[in-house]
Amino acid sequence: MVPLAALSHYNAGNAPLSVNHQGLFVASTISFNLLPGAALGDAATEIDNAVKQIRMPASVHGSLAGTAEVFAESLAYEPVLIVAAIAAVYILLGVLYESYIHPITILSTLPSAGVGAILALMLFHTEFSIIALIGVILLIGIVKKNAILMIDFAIEAKRTQNLSSYDAIFQACSLRFRPIMMTTTAAILGAMPLAVSFGNGGEIRRPLGISIVGGLLISQLLTLYTTPVVYLYLDRLGQWSLRTRGRLLPGLFGEPPMTPAE
Repeated sequence: MVPLAALSHYNAGNAPLSVNHQGLFVASTISFNLLPGAALGDAATEIDNAVKQIRMPASVHGSLAGTAEVFAESLAYEPVLIVAAIAAVYILLGVLYESYIHPITILSTLPSAGVGAILALMLFHTEFSIIALIGVILLIGIVKKNAILMIDFAIEAKRTQNLSSYDAIFQACSLRFRPIMMTTTAAILGAMPLAVSFGNGGEIRRPLGISIVGGLLISQLLTLYTTPVVYLYLDRLGQWSLRTRGRLLPGLFGEPPMTPAE
């Protein structure tokens, strides 16, 4: 038998009872808590700055885990999620109205909704969490109904009554004002219980209600004035584009070629 001392040496000391791994690498977890009112995004930024300042060796890597990891992943996909939702709405509206321009008129109501949601969250000192983002995505479907009610009526009036763009949108604003106010009021009253909810789970539902109510209030004040203006300018742009294409390629857009006398 070969004694152990011939192959190795040993001494008394402290050693961990277990070695934690993350994937194939040895890992150590450092936990942290947030101060009251502090946001997780700000804490993650501070941790990244601290890691860059201490200049760890290339063999040591740091990354977020747990709730912070889920938060970082959600931030990475937020822009893609919002762009995908807007693109899907644009495609559906383009198929519905058979136009490339009128969906832009309807989507022009979305910035006011996003600004209203963010202002409401800032006013009530509520962080922009995943639940608040869900509220903004819901606003994409709720807010655009104001423009849909007006644009749909204006397009139909132009086709059936041979009205000008100005007369058609003016008549649409006059006749669709009441349905717009009724539907918006119903949506706001439906979101109010979420915005003022308390008790168990209230902190999760409250950002959703605040973002919806704030977005609806601001967008309601703005879209009643901006949507008719955007419709008129984009409609003129569409008519100018048709005339330009007709002059460049006569005969391909339902117009006979122009003779020199014309």
